[in-house]
Amino acid sequence: MSGLPKGWEELPIGQVILPFRSTDPTKEPSKEFRYIDIGSIDNSCQAIADPKSFKGKDAPSRARRVVFSTVRTYLKNIATVPSELSGALTSTGIAVLRPSARMDSRYLFHWVASDAFISEISKSQDGTMYPAVSDRDVSSSRIAVPPLPEQHRIVVKLDSLTGRTARAREELGRIPRLIQKYREAILSAAFSGELTMEWRQKEGTKVAWTKRQVGQIISAIVAGKNLRCEERPPRENENGVVKVSAVTWGAFDPSAAKTLPSNFIPPERTKIRAGDFLISRANTLELVAAVVIVDRNPDNLFLSDKILRLEMEDKHKRWLLWFLRSSNGRNAIEESATGNQLSMRNLSQAALSKIVLPWPEEEERQEIVRRIEIAFDWLDRVATEHANASRLLPKLDQAILARAFRGELVLPDVQARTLAAAVS
Repeated sequence: MSGLPKGWEELPIGQVILPFRSTDPTKEPSKEFRYIDIGSIDNSCQAIADPKSFKGKDAPSRARRVVFSTVRTYLKNIATVPSELSGALTSTGIAVLRPSARMDSRYLFHWVASDAFISEISKSQDGTMYPAVSDRDVSSSRIAVPPLPEQHRIVVKLDSLTGRTARAREELGRIPRLIQKYREAILSAAFSGELTMEWRQKEGTKVAWTKRQVGQIISAIVAGKNLRCEERPPRENENGVVKVSAVTWGAFDPSAAKTLPSNFIPPERTKIRAGDFLISRANTLELVAAVVIVDRNPDNLFLSDKILRLEMEDKHKRWLLWFLRSSNGRNAIEESATGNQLSMRNLSQAALSKIVLPWPEEEERQEIVRRIEIAFDWLDRVATEHANASRLLPKLDQAILARAFRGELVLPDVQARTLAAAVS
């Protein structure tokens, strides 16, 4: 650190915290102690959300105030200990910083939550399996220390600004569920006729919807072989079969594949091509019969025994795809799937063929699909914007902290006193 404001000091943290006084809980073996470990700290809100309890004979010995994990993976697990947990024990993977009289505890908290501190302390980590920092590393790390009144003013400003980003983060957290509910509502309206009610009136369509079974709109079901494969994607000039996960998450994933034995020549009919309608016949109850339409030709990938291709006219594919993703379609799938274990269900070809779906006239089916896909494209853009905003908020927090610890967030102490005197 350099160029600190007048009156600020750069000191080792060890000079601004109180010596740690350990507690030996084994001296009171029957007493119940509160206990904080890495898992107790909720990093999303930087608070102790899940303290535990142990008998004195079983609990490790540590103590309180600002705590953070010293294990590399969890360095940002940081929290201020609330008064009700005063005297709690902590695991040996937790550093405890008790501020001295010259430190505002919230100022210390914000400092150890900053990238400047995390970056510095990370350099001292050692160990291979569980790299960690030591108490000595923490004590020797440097902190920018303004006069105490200025710390108070910085903390007030920081709490105000980070409180706003916390509220923004909370609001952003609601968006994924809202998006999912909107998707479900669109599909429900689509296959109940509500989505095109006004369109039917405008077009003067009076033909009632009918129903068809899946077996009536498909011409064939094609499956691959069940073979022992190498658990890796195929290399160039090798053949592979797709895993169930290749169709599970809404879009075809050609990287989710295994390599076929070199001495096996798969039937050409089982080769996957652009435009194929694929469905998984086995998975958990929530994921069985996931469907995708392949958007481009993959390299040398073939159907497996768990991934089926439904052959039908192209004009029927997107109607069937959206129906099977709707709540009505999922209900029909889950009612038809068999299996005693909740972890794995199977949808037989016969059961799949008997699933009933609504069948309006072709022009209305096309209009419904068009409206679904326009709405889903918009929701995809909203989801992308949400993801971008979610990534930016932590950067905004860190930018605020960086300004605070350069003395740029509030007036320096000398200027603040001068301004206060002038106003009075």
